[in-house]
Amino acid sequence: MPALKTVEPPLLEASNYKGPAAIYVHWPFCLKKCPYCDFNSHVRDEVSHDRWRAALVREIDTFAEHFPHLTASSIFFGGGTPSLMEPETTHAVIERVRHHWGKHDWGKDDIEVTLEANPSSVEAGRFKAYADAGVNRISVGIQSLKDDVLKFLGRLHSADEALKALKVAQDNFERVSFDLIYARPQQTLEDWRRELTQALSFSTSHLSLYQLTIEEGTAFYHQFHRGKFTLPDEDEAAALFDVTTELTTLAGLPPYETSNHARPGQESRHNLSYWRGDYYVGIGPGAHGRIPAHSHGAAFAHAQVKRPEDWLDRVEGFGHGTLELEHIDASDRMVEAIMMGLRLTGGIEIKTLEDRFGGKVEDIISLEAKDDLIASGHLDADPGHLKLTHKGRPLLNFIIGKLIV
Repeated sequence: MPALKTVEPPLLEASNYKGPAAIYVHWPFCLKKCPYCDFNSHVRDEVSHDRWRAALVREIDTFAEHFPHLTASSIFFGGGTPSLMEPETTHAVIERVRHHWGKHDWGKDDIEVTLEANPSSVEAGRFKAYADAGVNRISVGIQSLKDDVLKFLGRLHSADEALKALKVAQDNFERVSFDLIYARPQQTLEDWRRELTQALSFSTSHLSLYQLTIEEGTAFYHQFHRGKFTLPDEDEAAALFDVTTELTTLAGLPPYETSNHARPGQESRHNLSYWRGDYYVGIGPGAHGRIPAHSHGAAFAHAQVKRPEDWLDRVEGFGHGTLELEHIDASDRMVEAIMMGLRLTGGIEIKTLEDRFGGKVEDIISLEAKDDLIASGHLDADPGHLKLTHKGRPLLNFIIGKLIV
């Protein structure tokens, strides 16, 4: 079999679609692989920042050749650890997106530009440079405010370093979010109540609060299945979820998605694009996207080569690192939109969905299951919407399995 870098990637079809699309940019490098992480992240002794900057810009150029009429609705630098990226690279990417997909009067704060950051003191010192580069929203991966938990989670920072980084972030950005992981081994309701209360005291506009899950292929997966630790059972996890909703709502950051909480108007616009089934372009190794196809409501799902070195070779050789390109018809896109939209607290407006994809929701879902879920109190009874109740939201995956035909 020929080397991957010598095999031409699938041909990107040109599209005259005019409309918004979110832009995701993946930086794949980390200082250390966290034991719970199943993202496309890699540890490397050296990274050629000049080479990576040129490749990210070139892949944007290639997508822009085929989709010249998109308008960027947001940019999100994810990873990996994007705060290991040189600010010059961040600036170059933002400016290239602006050049191809920005409105002619696009100002600094006209679209949301988010960068994920780890709270080591070195990276925190770069926050001003990222703000100067055009980033206007920062998401800090704190994960816990307790040192023993951070050690268990394999994080390289201490709780004190995390709080110092959060202060630097708030000094440089108006919009600041941070992540915490809960439903951890031996965590009690009172433990979580204290930690979350402390987190809410920092007055950020957004919090991402994730229950610890065990993903296949991670270090935690093997440890968990060897009995090295246990997680809260279903009832305990539900109680932790209830406390999370209670405290964040009282603090003025109600949930707008299963794991995300924000002050009104401070929701992540980029992630809302995913959950609402909008178009998005994935740039960088392992990135995924949904790009416009010619027929109404359809899209091409694209996936980029995952291994950083292979992606780099492909972009330098062919202009883009696309590994897979699959046509998704309007009916399948409606299924995706239902699955993602049910994550939102506000759920899905059925008429809007049907207008976008040209089909009927009743042809996609089991009406019998819908009635049963309404009767059991897991699904809201509003006939114009599909929306989970508070009781149903922790059981999202189970409900989707019942609902989708």
